[in-house]
Amino acid sequence: MKIKCIITDDEPFARKGLQGYIQQIDFLDLRGVCENALELNSLLKQESVDLLFLDIEMPYMTGIDFLKNTPVRPRVIFTTAYEKYALQGFDLEVLDYLLKPIPFDRFLKAANKAFDYFRQQQTSAPVEDYIFVKADGRLEKIQFADILFAEALENYVAIYTSGKKIITHLTLKMLQDKLPATSFIQPHKSYIAAIDKINSIEGNILHIGSYQVPISKYQKEEVMEKIVNSKLLKR
Repeated sequence: MKIKCIITDDEPFARKGLQGYIQQIDFLDLRGVCENALELNSLLKQESVDLLFLDIEMPYMTGIDFLKNTPVRPRVIFTTAYEKYALQGFDLEVLDYLLKPIPFDRFLKAANKAFDYFRQQQTSAPVEDYIFVKADGRLEKIQFADILFAEALENYVAIYTSGKKIITHLTLKMLQDKLPATSFIQPHKSYIAAIDKINSIEGNILHIGSYQVPISKYQKEEVMEKIVNSKLLKR
C-alpha cells in the first residue's frame, strides 16, 4: 500500500528535512511540496492525495484555518514548532501532531500510525453504534444515542443514559476512545458529554436534562467552538 502525501511548510529547511524523511519510508509517495496553504489549495485541485504533512503558522492562512475552510480534505499530520495548537489539532481529528525539530524516529512513528489508519480503512467493518460494558457482574449494551454524559469516579466511570446510571470499571480515556469523536466532547477532565443532548449553556455549566456538567475554564473556547460547529445544540 502506498500513501500519497503532500508537504506544506513555509520554511525551506523544514520542507527539505521532511522530503528526506519521506524518501526513507517506502510506503510514502510524495506528490508535491508547497510553501503555503494557497499553493496547497491549488495543488489539491490537481492531485488526489491521502495525507498532508501540514505546518500551522504560515503566511496568508494558517494550517488550522485551511482545514476549517476545506470541506473535503485528506488526513493530516501537523508539523509545527508550537505546542499551543495541540487541542485544536485534536478537535480537527488530525492523525498526529509533530513538534519541530522533528527527530526521524518520531516522524517514523507518525508515518506508521498513518499506515495503520489507512490499512484499517481498507478492511474495516461497518461502524457499530453501541458498546458493551461490564456492570453488576454482567455485560450491559449501551447505545451511543442513549448516552447523556459520563463522569470519572477514580478507577470507575458512571455512564448516565436516558434511562439509568451505569457504573463500570473503566477510565474516562478508555471510554472516550470507544465513542465517536464527532458526537461527544470532553468539557472537563472528569466528564464526557453527548453534544446533541445539551439543552443549554449557562456560564461554565452544560445543562443536560436535569443534570449539570461543568466546563473547565481551560477548555471552554474549544468546547464552545465544537458545540457551535456541530450545529446540534438545541436552541
